[in-house]
Amino acid sequence: MTLRYLLAATALVAFPAAATPALLGHYSVAEGPDVAGELVLTADGRFAYYFGAGALDEQARGRWEERGEQLCLTTEPTPVAPTFALGPRGGSGAEAPTLLVTWPNGRGIAGVTFRLGFAAGEAAEDYTQDYGWTLPEDEIRKPIWLELVEPIHDVVSPRFMLGEGERGTIVAVLTPNDIGIVDFRDACLERRGKGFVLHRTGGEMRLVKAKR
Repeated sequence: MTLRYLLAATALVAFPAAATPALLGHYSVAEGPDVAGELVLTADGRFAYYFGAGALDEQARGRWEERGEQLCLTTEPTPVAPTFALGPRGGSGAEAPTLLVTWPNGRGIAGVTFRLGFAAGEAAEDYTQDYGWTLPEDEIRKPIWLELVEPIHDVVSPRFMLGEGERGTIVAVLTPNDIGIVDFRDACLERRGKGFVLHRTGGEMRLVKAKR
């Protein structure tokens, strides 16, 4: 077996198919002083990603592949998305909130935006506190549907239809599952200069190769 053959075989093992060794290493998110993030590409075809901005903290791990001028990421294993579901009605009475959003352990969640709809007229739109939310005293209409959004990770509920005649606090439960893990599915970054651009909801994210 010749030295040339050995070197070629080693290269096939060390790098993903059609990969450029110069791609390997650390890339930093270049989006201003109030954000931090990094993408790490390793020779075994794996990547690690994290990003933080304000209350948002997300990460992912999986495999990467070079496709022409693009770098494509796939999270492995596939994360389980967070979900909203209606729980059993809570307490009733003057002190009981109209709506309460909780984690599965019953702890209330603040900052969940919602729309509470009625048979006629405009929906009520607001956001929750950890102790719930209550309709204004002068509101005599009965809510018939509910929509929820956890804004930090953009978790959106379906429209829940509320049982007619049911009394007590409307309880919605947010099950986090793999919240914060980005579900990259052949998400391809475009080469731009010495780095890449990742198209995300809300705009572009620039990643620049870190200097050695």
